[in-house]
Amino acid sequence: MELNVIGAKPLSVSDDVFGGEFKQALVHQVVVAYQAGGRAGTQSQLSRSDVSGTTKKFKKQKGGGARHGDYRAPIFVGGGVTFAAKPRSYEQKVNRKAYRVAIRSILSELNRQGRLKVVEGFGIDAPKTKAMIAKLAELEVSGRVLLVSEDTSEALYLASRNIPYLHVVDVLALNPVSLVGSDYVVMTVEAVKKVEEWLA
Repeated sequence: MELNVIGAKPLSVSDDVFGGEFKQALVHQVVVAYQAGGRAGTQSQLSRSDVSGTTKKFKKQKGGGARHGDYRAPIFVGGGVTFAAKPRSYEQKVNRKAYRVAIRSILSELNRQGRLKVVEGFGIDAPKTKAMIAKLAELEVSGRVLLVSEDTSEALYLASRNIPYLHVVDVLALNPVSLVGSDYVVMTVEAVKKVEEWLA
C-alpha cells in the first residue's frame, strides 16, 4: 500500500504495518500494561505488627464488654491498617511480538481514520515557536498532536515545548499510550521507514 506524503510523492509501505486489522482487546491490554509499568508502587502503610507501641493487654478479658488485646488493633485510632499496602511492582508481562502487533494495529487504525500524516521533514531549523505553530497550521492538525522524527533535533524540541498538547518523540520513544492519546500523529518519511523496519 501507499501512504500520502504531504508535498511529495506517495511512499510505499507494508500492508501489515499500516493497513492491518484493528485488534481492540490486544491494544487495550498493551496500553494498560504500559501504564501499569509506569506506576511507582511505593505506597506503604503500617500493619498491626508494624505499629510501635506496647503489646500488653490493656484491660481484663471478662467484665468490661468487648474483648481486646492491645491498642495496636485496627479498630483503634492509631492502630495498624487491616490490609496494609506495601511497596510492590505493578509490572505486567507483555510478549514482544504482541507489543509489536498492538503498535501495528494502532498505526493502521490511525491511517484508516486519516489521523496519520507523513511529511518529508518538519523544516524547523531554529528554535522558534512561531515557526512550529505555522507548520501545524499548514499540516491542518490540532488538539493533541504527536510529532515522530527519526532523530529529534534540539531546535525541533525547543520550538515545540511551549505549545500545549504537542509532543515530540523519536522512533525509539514511540509507545502505545502516546499513540492512542493523540488526535493526530505526524511522522517524517525516515521515521516511517524506521518504524516499518522495527515492526516488519
